[in-house]
Amino acid sequence: MFDSFPSGTFERMDRPTYHADFYRIRESGIRRQNKLERGQNFKERGFPSWEAFAAGNWESALSLVDEKREIYTRQFREAAQLHILERRLRVVDFPITPYVQWEMFVLRLRVELGENIRVLDARKISDIENQRTVPEVVILGDVVMYEVQYDDDGNAAGANRFADRALIEETLAGFEALYERGEEFHSFFDREIAPLAPPAVAY
Repeated sequence: MFDSFPSGTFERMDRPTYHADFYRIRESGIRRQNKLERGQNFKERGFPSWEAFAAGNWESALSLVDEKREIYTRQFREAAQLHILERRLRVVDFPITPYVQWEMFVLRLRVELGENIRVLDARKISDIENQRTVPEVVILGDVVMYEVQYDDDGNAAGANRFADRALIEETLAGFEALYERGEEFHSFFDREIAPLAPPAVAY
C-alpha cells in the first residue's frame, strides 16, 4: 500500500501557489476530495483557538473553536454547490498528543456541520508503516494529489503536487482501504478524547 508514493514525481509549490492551484482544480468539476491526515504535531498560528491552546488556556481554546462555525459552514455549502463529497481520515498515534487532542474538538465541529471524518488508530496499521508512515495527502478526484509540507517548526509551508494518474489511483486505493477500516468519529471521540484531562502543552 502506497508503495509507489515515495518515488513519485512532483512539482514543489509554495503555500500561495498551492492554495491557488487547489481551488482552481476544486472548482473544475471534480466530485471527491479525500484527505489523509497523519502528522501528530502542527502549529496553526492565527487560529485563536489554537493560540489559546498553545498558551495553555484549555478552557478558552475549546470555547473559541466555535468561531470557525461560519467559515466551515460556508466551505461545506460551497462543496455542496460543487457536488463534491469531502472525506477525511485522521490517523492517531497513542498516546494521543496534545495537538491531536485539541484538533479533535475542531474536527467534531466539522463533523457536526457535515464533513465525513473517520479516525484510525495507528497501531492498527503498524504492518503498513513498518518502513514509513502513510502519506499526508489531499486528493482531488483522480486529477491531482498534494502532499502537504510543513517547516521544521510545524507550520504549513506549501505542498508537493502530483499529477501522475497511475500514482493518484494507487494512492486513492490506499486511502479507500484505510477509510473503510476507520472508526466513526463520534465513537472514537467519546471513548478516547472526551475522558482526557486538559493537556500539558509547551509551545
